[in-house]
Amino acid sequence: MIDAKTGAPGPLTGYRVLELSSTIAGPVCARLFADFGAEVIKIEPPEGDPARNMGLQDEGESLYCASMLRNKSTVCIDLKTEKGRALVHELAQSADFLIENFRPGTLERLGLGYDELSRDNPGLIMVRISGYGQDGPYSHLPGYGAICEAIAGVRHLTGDPDRPPARVALAVTDYLTAVYAAFGAMLALEQRHRSGKGQVVDAALYEAAFSMMESYVPSFPRLGVVPKRQGPRLMNTAPNSLYPTRDDNYVLIAANNDAIFGRLAAAMDHPEWAADTRYATQIERGRRVDEVDAMVEAWTMQRPAADIVAKMHAAGVPVAKVYTIADVFADPHFAARDMLVKVAHPRLGEVVLPGVVPKLSASPGGIREPGHLLGADTDQVLATKLGMSEEEIASLRAAQIIR
Repeated sequence: MIDAKTGAPGPLTGYRVLELSSTIAGPVCARLFADFGAEVIKIEPPEGDPARNMGLQDEGESLYCASMLRNKSTVCIDLKTEKGRALVHELAQSADFLIENFRPGTLERLGLGYDELSRDNPGLIMVRISGYGQDGPYSHLPGYGAICEAIAGVRHLTGDPDRPPARVALAVTDYLTAVYAAFGAMLALEQRHRSGKGQVVDAALYEAAFSMMESYVPSFPRLGVVPKRQGPRLMNTAPNSLYPTRDDNYVLIAANNDAIFGRLAAAMDHPEWAADTRYATQIERGRRVDEVDAMVEAWTMQRPAADIVAKMHAAGVPVAKVYTIADVFADPHFAARDMLVKVAHPRLGEVVLPGVVPKLSASPGGIREPGHLLGADTDQVLATKLGMSEEEIASLRAAQIIR
């Protein structure tokens, strides 16, 4: 597919993806393929992907799906019917990838498991996203990203130490799993270049969440340390936290190493702190987190956020005001990096979508169009991919196999 902005083909142009997934992790994984040129055909049930009911609506349109389903064709097929399953099986014969996030065993019961599909398409790469993976004692359990954060130990570390575990108001684990799954698919594609054979990529939400626990895994069996919630702080490191400002904002200052702390101390007009044995080293500051944070907070409370940010930038100290979405839209860096992309919408006129990540210098991805309405491409896909006639398509619609 051709990028709408650059006119260049995306690096995944020529590859076809069949998406049999819903909610967040699977659709986001498929959206990564679509952003970089792959032809993505999303199969939805008659009631549509539940994601169409998530987030805010504008004139009956899901603004979330305008982005998450972008660059895809949407086809509505009832997999509860034998003919519907046969249509998906036929579409899978020409697919390079199939992305699904049903509970393990579901596709096998539908006759659409990897063994069945790969008989006719041995190069097929099936990306399977689930809560707990395709095997193991928990594989049969349902699992959303938030559930899997809890069992992976991530939720235990989220929030303030004097309160119950908190929830991040974003689908962090779903997005992380989507990236792991897409990375696994690229590894499988590289292997297919060598062997000619596809394989299964097994991406589990709880394992993606657990991968963020990397720093704590080696220390538990050796030291018996069970980490606790730190609030806005970084464990055993100071200053690295949120600090209130005079104008009722917050800034995050991260002076993680000794050199940066020296620059911070000088910018705060206390260069002597960098030579004080109580604060001179990261280890010593980590022993006095409360004391160091109080020193920094006393300084930030006397100044507006913009002045603090400017002073820290001038001193070479990592800092950021804690942005709202309104701040993001007013910031020139997001605009300069194409992270707020205006896209024409057939019903709403125009929508702004988050930009493509990552940036490739020679073969960048792009946003060609927002997410389509439910079943908008059913006829076109069946006609062009399966060679079906108008009469055959009309018959399927009359039998409520397609929409």
